[in-house]
Amino acid sequence: MKFGLRQREEPDVIITPLIDIVFLLLIFFMVSTTFQRDSALTIELPEATSQTIAKQEQPLEVVVDLAGSYFVDGTALADTNMFTLKEALATAAKTRTNPQLMILADAKAPYQSVITIMDVARQLGLVNLSFPTRLIEDAEP
Repeated sequence: MKFGLRQREEPDVIITPLIDIVFLLLIFFMVSTTFQRDSALTIELPEATSQTIAKQEQPLEVVVDLAGSYFVDGTALADTNMFTLKEALATAAKTRTNPQLMILADAKAPYQSVITIMDVARQLGLVNLSFPTRLIEDAEP
């Protein structure tokens, strides 16, 4: 048996992947860093001691019942025709400036009835629409 000392090879350290990782980290930190930008203009805003409160107009209410009948500001319409609804909304909106249109529809009202109201409102230029709902007290989160 021959017990001789073997020559050990020196391990090669490859640093190319290490350099790649360092560059990736550098790019990551450069992209994720926020920089503070100071404005070039110095503006001092005026101060007020009181705030004027604009008088809120009463919203224009359109109610749709279970059968799909329309009520504009509490007044029942003769039929469910789109042109009748358009005439009633135009008359009611004429006295108001930029009115808010509240669509109060029964939960089981026909879907087409609500879409008709929205279509007529768009044709008349009423863009401030809202759909009020009621809060269910016994609902579980």
